[in-house]
Amino acid sequence: MLVQLSIRDIVLIERLDLGFDRGLSVLTGETGAGKSILLDSLSLALGGRGDGGLVRHGEEKGQVTAVFDVAMDHGARRLLRENGIDDDGDLIFRRVQSADGRTKAYVNDQPISVQLMRQAGQMLVEIHGQHDDRALVDTDAHRNLLDAFGGLADEAGAVGAVYRAWKDAERQLKKHREKVEAAAREADFLRSAVEELTRLSPQDGEEDDLAERRSQMQKSERIAGDIAEASEFLNGNSSPVPHIASLVRRLERKAQEAPGLLEETVSLLDQALDSLSNAQMEVEAALRRTEFDPKELERVEERLFALRAASRKYSVPVSDLPALAVRMTADLADLDAGEERLKQLEKALSEAEASYFNAADSLSAKRRKAADALAEAVMAELPALKLERARFMVELNSRPENAGAGGIDIAEFHVQTNPGTRPGSIMKVASGGELSRFLLALKVALADRGSAPTLVFDEIDTGVGGAVADAIGQRLKRLSDRVQVLSVTHAPQVAARAATHFLISKGPSAADAAKIATRVAVMEPGDRAEEIARMLSGASVTDEARAAAARLIAGNG
Repeated sequence: MLVQLSIRDIVLIERLDLGFDRGLSVLTGETGAGKSILLDSLSLALGGRGDGGLVRHGEEKGQVTAVFDVAMDHGARRLLRENGIDDDGDLIFRRVQSADGRTKAYVNDQPISVQLMRQAGQMLVEIHGQHDDRALVDTDAHRNLLDAFGGLADEAGAVGAVYRAWKDAERQLKKHREKVEAAAREADFLRSAVEELTRLSPQDGEEDDLAERRSQMQKSERIAGDIAEASEFLNGNSSPVPHIASLVRRLERKAQEAPGLLEETVSLLDQALDSLSNAQMEVEAALRRTEFDPKELERVEERLFALRAASRKYSVPVSDLPALAVRMTADLADLDAGEERLKQLEKALSEAEASYFNAADSLSAKRRKAADALAEAVMAELPALKLERARFMVELNSRPENAGAGGIDIAEFHVQTNPGTRPGSIMKVASGGELSRFLLALKVALADRGSAPTLVFDEIDTGVGGAVADAIGQRLKRLSDRVQVLSVTHAPQVAARAATHFLISKGPSAADAAKIATRVAVMEPGDRAEEIARMLSGASVTDEARAAAARLIAGNG
């Protein structure tokens, strides 16, 4: 329920903090005192349309904060959680309206889109007036209210799930049929392509491996001549190794004749021989490494040419050829087994469609019973509201062509305001005053089913008096036993039944006596009797009016 409403700098309101309790709360006051401003402010906090004109004159921005205490499993909390909004504790809706028209929305101090704020707000508060009532305009809302009355919400949800399964089967069949038909149109090309790619058998990463191997062989071919020349020099007839070895042996013999003269030279020549010997072995090894089969290079180049030719032909990178082969093979398999798969999908679709219509027909039958019961419950409330000659009907148009997630039924509330007149849609046939009374009867029949936890009624008693106003007060009071009810009223019979009475007035601003501000006060018992007496008698409150007010309060306490 709504527990607090705080308003800052909205139209005539400077600073206002209101606390709300359960049960029936009424707001009364002279015409023009600011009752509509209060409701506009609440609507703004619930995601209603913003307007820079709402900001109090001379201020840069205004702000409205609405605090709600609702169960942890309430739909508004689930919606907020699904959108990443923290919902611990109370739900605090805050809307900041700038004078330049810009607006910002927050829930629990987290920025939120106005659209999401509006969705959550509609789950928390319903505002009903004589001429603007969305709950009675939208036929989907009529069906939802009917389901709520009949306790059919879960079954309607199950029908929605079966509907989605049916449509999913329909999409699968359509997709497969299009795929098979497309494959059939390209059958010859597809078979040829699969045969070619099967023969080619491209492998993942094959192009890079082949290109690397070809590069290695080409490099080896270029340097093999130089290595062979080095080998010939070191190992051939002109090799310096035998000459150096012979020279070393002669010098060793001479070294004995002249000790200390040639030992260092002989040692360096020995080292040179060792290095040349090692160089001979390394050159031979390098020469062996450069050896390759020229036919292998030819095979590698032919393979690369074949892969790249296929790449150009099928307009895909070489690296995508393996996946293309798999996909084309699967497409060909779909073509070959297409008729069988189509039969399976057609059977699945037929079964899903039958399941949907079985569930929808069952739900429709229960809705018809619920429709009769709802009409009866609303009709029972009409005589006291001076609509005893009127009829309320729930028209169900149940046809297969209406099939949707909500079933095969289109529900619409119809009324006949007088015998002999043609029944029609409630929004087209009922006048403003009648519409508000039909709405009240409907809400009483639904009690806490299909309603937000807080209901606001804006002057639904306008144009009625006496017994009708008293009947409206009785029903608002009964309704407030189940949900929180706020009513803007001019009827003393309604005000007398309130658990909390707010008086809306306007006078000099506390900050600037030259300006006018709207004020709201919670009425104490004595002041409340005086206000109800004013509502009974007008500007001049008489003793008789005070006595009548006391009787009204006593009779409804």
